[in-house]
Amino acid sequence: MKTWDVIIIGGGIIGLSLSIALRKRGARVLVVERGEPGREASYAAAGMLVECSLETPALLQPLATASARMYPEFVHELQDESGVDVDLRDAGTILFPPPEHVHERAGFSAESLLPAPLAQLEPALGDVTRPAIFLQERSVDPRALGAAAVKAAKHRGVDVSSGSEVTEILISDGSIGGVRTDKTSYAAPVVVNCAGAWAGNLGPQRFPTRPVKGQMLSVVGGPRNTPRHVIRSPEVYLVPRSDGRVLIGATVEEAGFDQRTDPATIEQMHRAGLRLIPTLGGARILEACAGLRPGTPDNLPILGATATPGYFVATGHFRDGILLTPVTAHVMAQVVTGAKPEYDISAFSPVRFQV
Repeated sequence: MKTWDVIIIGGGIIGLSLSIALRKRGARVLVVERGEPGREASYAAAGMLVECSLETPALLQPLATASARMYPEFVHELQDESGVDVDLRDAGTILFPPPEHVHERAGFSAESLLPAPLAQLEPALGDVTRPAIFLQERSVDPRALGAAAVKAAKHRGVDVSSGSEVTEILISDGSIGGVRTDKTSYAAPVVVNCAGAWAGNLGPQRFPTRPVKGQMLSVVGGPRNTPRHVIRSPEVYLVPRSDGRVLIGATVEEAGFDQRTDPATIEQMHRAGLRLIPTLGGARILEACAGLRPGTPDNLPILGATATPGYFVATGHFRDGILLTPVTAHVMAQVVTGAKPEYDISAFSPVRFQV
């Protein structure tokens, strides 16, 4: 029976990127995905690379900053090995903070001031009189990013098993022996749980991950290059793509594993988007979708080794999964292969949830 050095449970952007990082270190890697790689939370994400946010927990800020800065090289490698353009954009973000946060911009630098009058920066904006902040942030197309990661992983020699759900993590003499799926078994001395919202369903230790639903929509056919920037407001955000699509989102719902969209909710977000960019009224709704973000009780990811030798976890990224992908892959590859991690991830240890 074929064996691997590492089995990764979950073929989302975190699992795929980690598989590539481990292959760079010489490990033989198998990714086991219950559905189609890159088609769960990654597929329904907006792709805003928000390096500094009032919502970002302070403990997470160093990783967020490091990961945002890793993105250009990370994308360059994926595009080079896959031939897929992931639409990394760097036009920046226009942020309309909640009124109560206008004077509490902790973490925002002097570059946060608007570099030009708002009407000049984004001519398509409606009659917006609220204070605005300009952030030099990037955005990426998560669907293209996932497709690139799949191709790059296979190019690197990663094995991928699709449509195969892990039902059990195998233990042999107190250490990891592999995984059992609904179809077969795979052997490896190391298993990394990157199963996203489903990560908490697997032993030998269980973790309090939960699905947090996010609905969003995309429109197409509006004026070219409208909007130019990512726009974030308390009500809604808009993320332009280079192919003319504009994403509008997103909800944060405790709805279990329900991935259905609600027409009334989609319409509400659509109207909020049109209030910001009225000229999108001429665009048609292309798609409405929902994804399940992996949440945790303290809103921090779960990264590192567990109490079982050979068993590691990388999940719980909540709304920052796309942003944190490069640094997660980098640091988890170090941890899994026994190297000293470049970044301190002790605050995110799985042990904090084990009693």
